[in-house]
Amino acid sequence: MRILAIESTCDETAAAIVTDSFEVLSSVVASQEALHQEFKGVVPEIAARAHVQTILPVIDETLKRAGLTLSELDAIAVANEPGLAGSLLVGVVAAKALCVAHNIPLVAVNHLQAHIFACRLAAQKDVFPCVGLIASGGHSNL
Repeated sequence: MRILAIESTCDETAAAIVTDSFEVLSSVVASQEALHQEFKGVVPEIAARAHVQTILPVIDETLKRAGLTLSELDAIAVANEPGLAGSLLVGVVAAKALCVAHNIPLVAVNHLQAHIFACRLAAQKDVFPCVGLIASGGHSNL
C-alpha cells in the first residue's frame, strides 16, 4: 500500500509517500521561515497564501522522487486538525480534489496524534503504550 500524506497545518507545506510497512519513499518540505522572520512569528494569512503557491509543486515533486503517479496511490492522507484555519483549508482542499479526480480514498489525520505515532517510524517497532507531551507555539512554558 502506498499513501500520499499532505501536511499544511501551520507554516510548512509538506508531502510524503509512505508504505504500509512504514517505508518513506519520498518526502518534500517547503519552509516558510523566511516569509515570517520579520514578524517574529507566523502570520496566518501569509502562511495560507504561501501554501496555495506551494501545495501542488510539493505534491508533484514528492510523486516524482518516489517514481509514482497519482493513479498508483492507494490513499491520500491529510492533516485536518488542529492548525491554522487557512493553512489547513489549502491542504484539505488539495487532498479532496485529488481524491475525487483520481477516485482515491481520503484519510483525515489529527496532526497532534500524528506527532505521537511518528515515534513508530523512528523506532521501527511498536512503542505503545507510551506517554507523549506536545508543546506547541512560541508561548509554551513547562
